[in-house]
Amino acid sequence: MKQTRREMLQQALGAGMMSALPLEGVMRGAELSSPPAAGSGSKPPIRIGVSTYSYWHFDKVKYPIEKVIENAARLGFDGVEILHRQMENEDRKYVNNLKRLAFSLGLDLFFLSIHQNFVWPDAAKRKEHIDHTKRCIDLAVQLGCPAIRLNSGRWGTIPDFQKMLDAGGKEEPLPGYKDDDAFNWCIDSINQCLPHAEQAGVVLALENHWGLTTQVDGLLRIYKGVNSPWLSINLDTGNFVGDPYSQLEQLAPHAMVVQAKTYYGGGHYYTRDLDYKKIAGILRNANFKGYVSLEMEGKEAADLAVPKSLEVLRKAFA
Repeated sequence: MKQTRREMLQQALGAGMMSALPLEGVMRGAELSSPPAAGSGSKPPIRIGVSTYSYWHFDKVKYPIEKVIENAARLGFDGVEILHRQMENEDRKYVNNLKRLAFSLGLDLFFLSIHQNFVWPDAAKRKEHIDHTKRCIDLAVQLGCPAIRLNSGRWGTIPDFQKMLDAGGKEEPLPGYKDDDAFNWCIDSINQCLPHAEQAGVVLALENHWGLTTQVDGLLRIYKGVNSPWLSINLDTGNFVGDPYSQLEQLAPHAMVVQAKTYYGGGHYYTRDLDYKKIAGILRNANFKGYVSLEMEGKEAADLAVPKSLEVLRKAFA
């Protein structure tokens, strides 16, 4: 006859031990030591990183990435996103030192944010940006970054960046061309980068970063047109025209990285009033498991604004 759980415990523990410890306590202890049922545990917390951009907004003097890494460890971030243009150089010694420093302080270098523009009628110009992207994929491998930020690019018919933003990110195509041409160039350029990315094990994360990706439909057109597991979305909470939340809901299911903007002291280009508790809810509903990366884009000193921003994100994503 099959033994009951109670009989098995009695046999294993012996009568002496059973007399010293009530069976109810033994049963409770056995239940506590058992692994939790599938789906019964709480979800792991969202990891929060900081972009080196938070400390340097393209000023003349670069803020050292080494110092950002040290600040991140002191403040309790989980990782650091590196802005490629903020790097002093791409020399192996410099790159390896950044990786060593981050590892020694218990931080991930989880993202390399690069710039490129695939919106060129001239195929040779597009190839320059394709080659640049491939080189940055190799740089990400050396840094230990599993993903890089990807831009679509833009026409450049409004050369001044601030004026382009004031126009809602919308530019007219170059004479003789259509937006459809630009979307085709972008999709083709990304497809040329993908084999290199897959071979290196680096994910390309396309950002809603103005140009062709100003509108959610444009970003999803590129994302779905490429249709590869090696292309994901980098969702920037501040780069939306109009109500951000409905647009966030459309992109969240495809996002692997979220860049979270704050604007203490007023934004360098604009200021958004973002409800991060609401944003956190949108990401949870989309089962987001990636990094949330702080991009403090305000004019207040980073040493003051970054800790305040971290506290906002911690409370929202707790």
